[in-house]
Amino acid sequence: INAIHKAYPDHAILAEESGQQDDNDTVWVIDPLDGTTNFLHGFPHYCVSIAVMVRGKIEHGVIYDPLRDEMFTATRGAGAQLNDRRLRVAKRKELTASLLATGFPFKYPQHLDSYLATFNAVFPQVVDVRRAGSAALDLAYVAAGRLDGYWEIGLEKWDLAAGVLLIEEAGGVVSDFAGGDDYFEHGNLVVGNLPIQKQILTSITPHLSDDLKK
Repeated sequence: INAIHKAYPDHAILAEESGQQDDNDTVWVIDPLDGTTNFLHGFPHYCVSIAVMVRGKIEHGVIYDPLRDEMFTATRGAGAQLNDRRLRVAKRKELTASLLATGFPFKYPQHLDSYLATFNAVFPQVVDVRRAGSAALDLAYVAAGRLDGYWEIGLEKWDLAAGVLLIEEAGGVVSDFAGGDDYFEHGNLVVGNLPIQKQILTSITPHLSDDLKK
């Protein structure tokens, strides 16, 4: 973060570990350690996530997994890559053939009942569901076709910024729980290829509280 400040003194930085500064046309959105609990417990699933937003739109995203030396990168209009390989989302069209991932709303216990209801609605329809504890890596895995889809409640901007661009540039679809693009505002996210994303959204919507249907 200090190196970015030095190289780009006119840019703002929004980071989990360093407070929030997002009052600039160009904002770096950084999570220096996504999957902190995993890291502290020696569970090998965590990453660094960095995105650059220009006038509110994500233009560049990087997610780096240091354990596997995997660098996921995306630039708007130029596609997404894993190291030197082009990424595309998975091609499966039915939930019944899909492997999904999700995350628990541990910061928002008031939404736990709604979340459990969405899980109970989705789980019987899919091959399986993973909860690995790093939202950024989960999103990168959707972009890479390792996961078919993902949904979560209450993510922060630094959790999802780079991953959202990766998925879009890999041919995937991203929305909030209302099917719109206000996921930065509310942190509620559903992603996948077009048919899978739509099926997840259709499955969870009836079980969301009124507060989450946006």
